[in-house]
Amino acid sequence: LQPSGWPSRAPPRSRRKLLQSSGSLPYSQLNVAINGRTCILFRAKKLAIRFKNHTLVDLTERIFGPSALVDTKGSTCSKDKAMLTLRFGDVEDLKGLVIRLLMSNMFYESAGQNWFTLDSVHIHYNSTLEATFNATEVYAPATYSYHCQHVSSLQKYDTLLVPSSHSDSSMHWHITFTDFQIQAFNVQSDQFASVSDCATFFTPAILMGLITSLILLLVLAYALHMVVHLKSIDRYEEHKTTVYFPRSPETECADKYSL
Repeated sequence: LQPSGWPSRAPPRSRRKLLQSSGSLPYSQLNVAINGRTCILFRAKKLAIRFKNHTLVDLTERIFGPSALVDTKGSTCSKDKAMLTLRFGDVEDLKGLVIRLLMSNMFYESAGQNWFTLDSVHIHYNSTLEATFNATEVYAPATYSYHCQHVSSLQKYDTLLVPSSHSDSSMHWHITFTDFQIQAFNVQSDQFASVSDCATFFTPAILMGLITSLILLLVLAYALHMVVHLKSIDRYEEHKTTVYFPRSPETECADKYSL
């Protein structure tokens, strides 16, 4: 099954951390080679899916474990498009389970460089059924790999994977990648490039904390200013002396005559 349509993406906004190396994971990475050349690198600490209220299905061992049986046949690579295909076969009640990740590489004039994006994630099962998730904010410079602690359809993980439609089966599925890292362009020496992490420098919580701290600092500065001002007034009052103005002889004579 070939997913139809590659959604267009708005130019990415550069606002995340660029790291020099990726953290260590318990599993080795998955290398996908086309015509003898590795063009996609992928790894995750955990990949889990769930349909409605059914039991959570952990696919991690099937991809990265010592006896991994995942088949990447059907994956494709080109200069501007890439697709990672993960074929799992029959998994519990899911027949012919396949997960596909569609990515693209584009040049953005606003950023002055190429960026690659994860456009969508597709879950194929029972031969004909499909659940599609559009990816949001999953992008990195084309010369970097992308990493995020959670890429998920769950709200508690910021919902980077959004069901494409409220009318199909996508709404009944949940999918979560933990410690997700991928690179689909400019792969060299079968190693991940430097990491573009999804963690931003200014999250809403950090921003609110900075604003609160600034307000408290302003209040403290104003209070200190008032205390110093009051102390200077007290010192002025303590050292204040009576000023004596000598009187002229004419004024003294006038006072005598008035008596």
